[in-house]
Amino acid sequence: MPRQEFTLTGDYVELHNLLKIMGLADSGGSAKMRVAEGEVKVDGKVELRKTCKIRAGQTVLVDDTTIKIRKPE
Repeated sequence: MPRQEFTLTGDYVELHNLLKIMGLADSGGSAKMRVAEGEVKVDGKVELRKTCKIRAGQTVLVDDTTIKIRKPE
């Protein structure tokens, strides 16, 4: 299970944008579809909101990839 880290540049990143930035979706539309189909978990729960605000300390799971969200330094 690959683990990745993402450091925020602001207070949050929208879920569909995170998937696109991390290379887990080819496009914004593809990212939104993955979320809508229930393929993404945030802190262990399926998240269906495409624009869900992901903040520091949260964990996102897609397929077998875990992304830990870090606060800006």
